[in-house]
Amino acid sequence: MTATAADYLSRCVAGRHGDLPETTSGTLRLDVRDGASTEHWYLTICDQRVEVTRSGEPADLVVAGARAAFDALAAGRSHIASALLRNDVTAQGNLRLLMTLRRLFPGPPGAHHPRHLPPAGRDWLDGGKSR
Repeated sequence: MTATAADYLSRCVAGRHGDLPETTSGTLRLDVRDGASTEHWYLTICDQRVEVTRSGEPADLVVAGARAAFDALAAGRSHIASALLRNDVTAQGNLRLLMTLRRLFPGPPGAHHPRHLPPAGRDWLDGGKSR
């Protein structure tokens, strides 16, 4: 089942994120457009913790886009940098915070970090000489 951006932001983003750099702090506002209406999600990041509220207040970084673009991010079907380059979302403000969103939204379904994979064999150690 695919989560919507609203579901994902309200249920999964708030709290501690150990993979965020300890020095990252700032505010992000996500403006999710759906036709003529816009939902505002306000993220406050400090000490690897994220607080999520609904507010249209000014933020260090404002990312705006259609609901479909944010839903794709929440489902792991899109990456924030790719969405920005495709002009699916726009960003204004402190762009260093943009990559923080990469760590808050999930990766592609079934993806994993390469360091967490066991080696396929010992070939990688001896250059394939053990055959």
